[in-house]
Amino acid sequence: MDATAYHIPVLASASLEGLGIGSNAGGIFVDATFGGGGHTRLMLDTLSNNGQVFGMDQDADAHHNVPNDDRFTLIPENFRYMRNFLRQEGVRHVDGILGDLGVSSHQFDTGSRGFSTRFEGPLDMRMNQSQPVSAAEVVGTYSVAELTRVFRQYGELKRPDKAAYAIEAARKESPIQQTSQLMAVLNFLAPRGKENQYFAQVFQALRIEVNDELGALQAMLLSSIELLEEGGRLAIISYHSLEDRMVKHFMRSGNFEDTIHRDFKGQALCPFDLLSRKAIIADSEEQERNPRARSARLRIAQRTALTTEQIKSATA
Repeated sequence: MDATAYHIPVLASASLEGLGIGSNAGGIFVDATFGGGGHTRLMLDTLSNNGQVFGMDQDADAHHNVPNDDRFTLIPENFRYMRNFLRQEGVRHVDGILGDLGVSSHQFDTGSRGFSTRFEGPLDMRMNQSQPVSAAEVVGTYSVAELTRVFRQYGELKRPDKAAYAIEAARKESPIQQTSQLMAVLNFLAPRGKENQYFAQVFQALRIEVNDELGALQAMLLSSIELLEEGGRLAIISYHSLEDRMVKHFMRSGNFEDTIHRDFKGQALCPFDLLSRKAIIADSEEQERNPRARSARLRIAQRTALTTEQIKSATA
């Protein structure tokens, strides 16, 4: 499989710079979202022979892109389990973690995966196709209240209840199993001239629910506190406000409520120092070359000397 066609790495140079990988440097790094392997290859090109990269990806399609390099190890699992699987590899601490969140170009462009509104396909949306629950199950079995929650929380629809009731009424007549069927059911709710945006929000909501994307992101971010060496870097690329808000709060305060805890002297007890006060975005040239980069937001933070014990005592 052509890795470049699979997925063009977004904000590649800024990501490597953010991770602090210098020319011919050593160290252990994690590409938490291996995908087409674009970011991984750039890491390997920069690292010395003593460097090491671990890639993680739960999508079996991505496993065809593994580089022929002894310095690379693929862990075919969800990044939420990063800490446990790295321990199985004998790794307790790393120098950098990169996460390029969301859906790869390959997943979007493969109609049979059901991620895109552009193609006819089954309502699947599973990043790990061995997991039992697909978008069709969500649409077909969730109650109106549950669907309303999904569309409000993950799609930020203005009237999520209307979408939920429309689905409930339609599925009584026949099962909703294809992307085109779902879009036909909800078409009357899509604002004129903003149909693409509306359906993108609907599909995003279902995808996040199916894959528990925010739960996985939360688990991965928390594990980074223990995994990263002092001075280690965390670089996360997100594509929508729900992810970006979570990453921003976590990097700033070490928690998802964005509550900064302080010691008795008033010093902030934060596990990270922000290296980018504002999100880094792609320049116009990259956005033109790679449309997916238009919504990308890169945030970078560096692990402080604060120990996990100090963090736990501060939040107790």
